[in-house]
Amino acid sequence: MTGSEPAEWLVFDYGEVLCRRTDALPELAGRLDVPPATFEPAYWAHRDPYDRGAADDAYWQAVGDTVDADVDLDTVRELAAIDARGWSTLDPAAEQLIESLAGQGRKLALLSNAPKSFARHAEQQPWTRHFRELVFSGDVGMAKPDADIYRLLVQRLGCAPGDCLFFDDRQINIDAPGPPASAPNSGPAPTKQPPSSDRLPRAP
Repeated sequence: MTGSEPAEWLVFDYGEVLCRRTDALPELAGRLDVPPATFEPAYWAHRDPYDRGAADDAYWQAVGDTVDADVDLDTVRELAAIDARGWSTLDPAAEQLIESLAGQGRKLALLSNAPKSFARHAEQQPWTRHFRELVFSGDVGMAKPDADIYRLLVQRLGCAPGDCLFFDDRQINIDAPGPPASAPNSGPAPTKQPPSSDRLPRAP
């Protein structure tokens, strides 16, 4: 891909790129009867293994142990459902962009660090019909910024890394060894800057 040629594939992260940040943390904290300020550090502390394929019960019981709350299997199912809903609000501008790009026939792919339970939830959402490939870290046992997940992505897409333009909100994922070409929202030229959903490049 040269600076004057459009990328064959546009690859998007999901969390805080296509969707807004979860608003479910207070509800999750309330379900465990702990203050949000106590719950949130535990929620994030155990997230990486969850994103890499750990089961729902392993994750939520680890969170519960950290905040000294009992978590049985019924509670696990409830917490996982609340968590998935919390990450389900698409940014309106990003949703409009995705629809426009898909309508032009652009090839879209998703590369998201997300647990398996969210992947199953996301697959049922209308916006996923615009994506030709969905790669969720929980399904493949690896996560950004590991180089292996980028290699898996381009293998599935059947293209070279330089044929992709990659949008992510975390600099560590942009700077990782082996990702597709990365670009900011403000223009098509590859850079090392992460995007934010309200500045994604508008389709002509």
